[in-house]
Amino acid sequence: MPPVETSVTLLLVWAAIGYLLGSIPFGMVLARVMGLGNLREIGSGNIGATNVLRTGNKKAAAATLVLDGAKGAVAVLLARAMTGEDAAQLAGLMAFLGHCYPVWLGFKGGKGVATFLGLMLALAWPVGIACCLTWLATAAVSRISSLSALVAAASSTFWMLFLDQGGAFFLGIVLTLTVFWRHRENIRRLRAGTEPKIGKKA
Repeated sequence: MPPVETSVTLLLVWAAIGYLLGSIPFGMVLARVMGLGNLREIGSGNIGATNVLRTGNKKAAAATLVLDGAKGAVAVLLARAMTGEDAAQLAGLMAFLGHCYPVWLGFKGGKGVATFLGLMLALAWPVGIACCLTWLATAAVSRISSLSALVAAASSTFWMLFLDQGGAFFLGIVLTLTVFWRHRENIRRLRAGTEPKIGKKA
């Protein structure tokens, strides 16, 4: 953890900014704008890129992936540039939680993988790249998005230590545990062998 040098008031401001950025449901917005329907009624009902892909529109899925990742990255980079590392980590965490539990959607949001990867890239780019490559390698072998997310999240703290980026270690643990919690239904399906492959329409 970085030393806490910012006032509590300013940290609360960055927490709010991070949360509000993270709570923008880009997947639902893009699906509506592009005439793909209501994501809540498609596939898993999730608002993230994997479910957008189930509409068959790869461009919309790619845009959702980039925008959801950008939410976490922008929160971190803005807070770091304007305040400091303690605010950056808090803003990144809150952007992640905002995506998972957005106030606009009754606190029923996405699973946070793209936002997790985006904020990791902004917090410590070597760790972020390692997590992205871990996701890609797992996806190439398994063709299962949720498994790739779980492996990438679980590897994040290892990469932090291996790449000498331990300043975000505690944040990495919190993010990893939350990713696993958000994927608890996927974990049940993985154990049962019923988890769908990437791109499969539900």
